[in-house]
Amino acid sequence: MSVDLKNRVDSGSMNRFQCLAIGICIILNMIDGFDVLVMAFTAASVSAEWQLNGTQIGFLLSAGLFGMAAGSLFIAPWADRFGRRPLILFCLTLSGAGMLLSALSQTPFQLALLRGITGLGIGGILASSNVIASEYASKRWRGLAVSLQSTGYALGATLGGLLAVWLLGQWGWRSVFLFGGAVTLSVIPLVLVWLPESLDFLLARRPANALAQVNRLALRLGEPAISLLPAQQVTELGTATGVRQLLTPVMRRTTLVIWLLFFLVMFGFYFVMSWTPKLLVAAGLSAQQGITGGVLLSVGGIFGAALIGGLASRWPLTRVLSLFMLVTATLLVMFVGTGSSIAAALGLGLLIGLFSNGCVAGLYALSPAVYDVSMRATGVGWGIGIGRIGAILSPVAAGFLLDNDWQPLHLYGVFASVFVLAAGCLLLLKPTAKTAPPVLANA
Repeated sequence: MSVDLKNRVDSGSMNRFQCLAIGICIILNMIDGFDVLVMAFTAASVSAEWQLNGTQIGFLLSAGLFGMAAGSLFIAPWADRFGRRPLILFCLTLSGAGMLLSALSQTPFQLALLRGITGLGIGGILASSNVIASEYASKRWRGLAVSLQSTGYALGATLGGLLAVWLLGQWGWRSVFLFGGAVTLSVIPLVLVWLPESLDFLLARRPANALAQVNRLALRLGEPAISLLPAQQVTELGTATGVRQLLTPVMRRTTLVIWLLFFLVMFGFYFVMSWTPKLLVAAGLSAQQGITGGVLLSVGGIFGAALIGGLASRWPLTRVLSLFMLVTATLLVMFVGTGSSIAAALGLGLLIGLFSNGCVAGLYALSPAVYDVSMRATGVGWGIGIGRIGAILSPVAAGFLLDNDWQPLHLYGVFASVFVLAAGCLLLLKPTAKTAPPVLANA
C-alpha cells in the first residue's frame, strides 16, 4: 500500500503539500547563496581593515567553500542513516552559530576558521534539501522542481547583495555576518513545523515510528492511512555501503563523471561569483558599480535556474545543460572586452549569471536521478563536495594569477575554457536505464 503512496508522489499531480516542501527547500538554498556571497561583498571592506593582499583574500573566500566541501562529503551522508530532516536542523544550528561568531572575529585566521565552520553546516543543508526537493516532486516536474530549488541560491545572493550594500554603509562588514546568522537561526522553526521527512527514507530505513510518520505524510498527500509497511528489502551481507556504494562496478563510471562535472562547473562558477565585484573595481569601476555587477550575476541566476528547469521538462536535460555550458563560455570570452563600457559589463554580467547559475541548477537536478534512495544523499553530497573542492581552488587560483600581474578581465577568458571542457565531459555520462526516465528522458 505504501508503494501506491510512492506512486502517488511520482505519477500524480503536484499538490499544495509537495509544493510547500519544495518551497522550504528553496528557502534553505537561499542561505547557501547568501553565505557564499557575503564574503565576496565584504571582501573589499575586510581587506581594507586588515590590509590583505590578493592571495589572502582568495584564501578567505575559499575558507567557507572548504567547510562546505567537508560538510557535503562527511556530514551529508549521515542523512542516509539518520534522516534528511534531523541533519538539516543540526546543520542550521551549526551554520547560524558560525555566522554570528564571524562578526566577532579579530584576525583573518579567526574569520577563516569560522567561515569553515559555517560552511560545514551549509554543505550538509544543501545536499539534504536537494534530495528532499527531488523526492517530493513528481517525475514529470522533478527537473523543474530541483532547478527551482536552486533558484534559492540566486535569490539569497541577490537579496544578500542588496542588504550588504546598505548594511556596509550603515554599520560595516560585521553587521552583514550578524544579519546572516540571525536569518539562518530563524529558519529552524520553519523547518520544524513545515519540512517533512523524506518518504523514500522512511520506507527504506524504517526509523522509530516510521509507520506513524508515513501515515502523516499520506494524510497530507490526500491518501488513506495504511496499517502495515511493506516488506523491507533485505541487504545482502558484504554489500558495499557509503561512498564505496557509489564506486561499485555498475555505478563507477556515472559517479566519476558526476564528480568531474561538479568540479569543473563549480570551479568556473565560483570564480565568477566570488571575484566579479572586486575585479570590476580593479578594472576601473567604482565600488558601488562592482557590487551592482555582483548583484546582477545573482539576478540573472534567478531566471537561469528556472529556465533550465522548464526546458528540461521538454527536452533531455543533458542536451540543455551542455548548451548552457557552451553559452556561458562564449559570454565569458565576450566579457573580456567590456572593461571600457559599464553598460556592456553589467549587461553581460546579467547574462553570465543567468547561464552559469543554470549550469549549477542543471547538475543539481541531474545528480539525484542517477542514485538509488539508499545512497542518494551520499551520492548528491559527494558530488557537491567534489564540486566544492573546485570552488575552493578557484578563488585561490584567481588570486595567484592577479598577484602575478594578470589583467583582471583576462581571467574570464581562462575560465571560459573550463565550461567548454565540462560540456565535453557531459557526453561521457551514460545513466542506467533504471535512473534515466525521471530526468534524462523527455517528460
